[in-house]
Amino acid sequence: MSSTSASLPESATPALSPHAAIADRIIGNVVQASSPAVSPDGTMVAFVVTHADMGKNKYFSEVWLARTDGSDTPRPITSGEHDSGPVWSPDGRELAFTSRRSLTKGETLLHVLPITAPGETRTVAAMKDGVSDASFSPDGRWIAFLSRTPDARYDAPGARDGDESWQAPRKIERFFTRLNGEDWVFDRPLHVYVVGADGTGAPRNLTPGEFQHGRTSWLPDSSGLVTSSQRHDSWDLDFAGDLFLVALDGGVTELTHQTGTYSSPSVSPDGTHVAFLGHDDPSTDPQNVKVGLVAIAGGPHRWLSAALDRTFETTAGTVQPRWLDATTLVGTAEDRGETHVMRVTTDGAAPVKLTAGPISVKGMDTRGGTVAYCAGAVDEVADVFVLSDGEPRRLTSFAARFRVTVEPLTWERFAVPCTDGSDEIDAWIMRPAGFDPTATYPVILNVHGGPHTQYGETFFDEAQFQAAAGFVVLMSNPRGGSGREESWGQAILGPKHHTAPGSGWGGLDVDDLLAVLDHALAHYAFCDAQRVGMQGGSYGGYMATELAGRFSNRFKGICSERAVNNLFTEEYTSDISTIFRIEHGPRHIDDPQAYDSLSPMRNVRAIDCPFLIIHSENDLRCPISQAEELFVAMRLLGKDVTFYRFPGESHELSRSGSPVHRRQRAEIILDWFSDKLV
Repeated sequence: MSSTSASLPESATPALSPHAAIADRIIGNVVQASSPAVSPDGTMVAFVVTHADMGKNKYFSEVWLARTDGSDTPRPITSGEHDSGPVWSPDGRELAFTSRRSLTKGETLLHVLPITAPGETRTVAAMKDGVSDASFSPDGRWIAFLSRTPDARYDAPGARDGDESWQAPRKIERFFTRLNGEDWVFDRPLHVYVVGADGTGAPRNLTPGEFQHGRTSWLPDSSGLVTSSQRHDSWDLDFAGDLFLVALDGGVTELTHQTGTYSSPSVSPDGTHVAFLGHDDPSTDPQNVKVGLVAIAGGPHRWLSAALDRTFETTAGTVQPRWLDATTLVGTAEDRGETHVMRVTTDGAAPVKLTAGPISVKGMDTRGGTVAYCAGAVDEVADVFVLSDGEPRRLTSFAARFRVTVEPLTWERFAVPCTDGSDEIDAWIMRPAGFDPTATYPVILNVHGGPHTQYGETFFDEAQFQAAAGFVVLMSNPRGGSGREESWGQAILGPKHHTAPGSGWGGLDVDDLLAVLDHALAHYAFCDAQRVGMQGGSYGGYMATELAGRFSNRFKGICSERAVNNLFTEEYTSDISTIFRIEHGPRHIDDPQAYDSLSPMRNVRAIDCPFLIIHSENDLRCPISQAEELFVAMRLLGKDVTFYRFPGESHELSRSGSPVHRRQRAEIILDWFSDKLV
């Protein structure tokens, strides 16, 4: 297998419809890189290569290796079906990685693979409920990792085979007991484990108990790790999250004390300080997440990246800060549709962008003075790059292969003034395949989820599907989204919010979306104003229902996916229910009207355009009841509504659902829009 290809079997599904074939061609040919891990001397980078097998309806991943000077051809070094999470030993001689090669159902294995000399791969841990965030101790003796610790109920006779009738009842005492894509988590908390790197001894749980834990970072002397957690009794009410020092010989010490939300620790090379990501007000969201610094002994912290009003929690994938040297860190931050590697210094100077161009960085690592990252663009799947004398050196060529096979389209970026004259809105337009400048085309307005996320310079299969099917694709980042100043993201907080009252959802964001649509219809003659559709998922699904109830005359058809349609019931039933008050203001139990007044369901009688609902039955973020409420109301009112339910899928259907379900979803949407707009 070379750097320009991966073993992709031919699709096993014959005679696909034209729109299914479009989705099949795009989804089935995406081969891209992620999770770069640089060797201690900076000369090599390991990374993960992932692709979908449409015939088997599965995703497969391998660990690959490349020299950072570009002198060799990148190659796979593992051959399992689901290998991932590479991490180097401190001497650079071995590489740890995870796999699902176990014969025991659901079990994840942690392996160590010799790199610089011949040797056998050894298995050092077998965990019944996953392995993530593995890292070698600086002395090379230990490997730390995160894994869920299931309650004894899961080991009851019969329950091991998935028969829940054997399980004891769950005693619920807190909120946030379930998590979309994971189901029950309160009785499967994520704990910090260590195991001997030589494969001797069993994994040892350093943080037993009820509390969940996040990413870790070793102390230089290998005596312990820093992690993030919420270990106080009221965490599910106040949302504070802290940093903790976990000693190898037992004991957990608090470094911060419930004054904010802090995570993703990174211990300084001399062990005196911890860098981290976070903000100081858990009661308000969104905020631009910053890079902070606190002494290893705890105490006051300070923000290193505050001079740049951008978030370091990115839509493309949040990266743990990495120390480049004793006074310099690198991380990733969003900037108006782009995501870049940023240099952050301990003196608090304004962060400096190290990458350039219209790209989105999706993963990054640095060791031995080398910075490696995975990045993509609108017409490029993610490749591996290394910064060399300030310039990017591309090590893999997955994007080039994809371009030959699929011929992805690019787009044009433009800006539109806000209707209140306060700022401008970033927007993008993609012309359809086979574009004829003398013709006119139907338009699909897309709205992202979040709302504090961003569209931008990254490969987005949704846009490629629509353009390949003959539609103009219109996308934008209205107020409420990320990638901009914090005030931009907070502009649509609820009118009764306690710190930053705004227009609420369906306010300034609607103004911005319509401004972008009006601008595109006025300035691009190939856009047919009589054939406009709209599509959105999650918060974008909220906007779909909102626009349908207020501006049905503007659209020939609207598709709402995994939407929240009733904010009041969402606060009772979501996996993150009770947290929406940090956006909307009052608690729903105290002020139901504040939630009803912002809910798209209030205008359901006014929906007069054809409406398509798509929802996953295992969606915990926006439960299926959100779709059911809307469908029942529309059906009773005699509206033109079509409802598709996807079994076995979560809120992430469009991104990481089964390949076949993703293809079927795309086919449904493209067929439906073709019927309504064409």
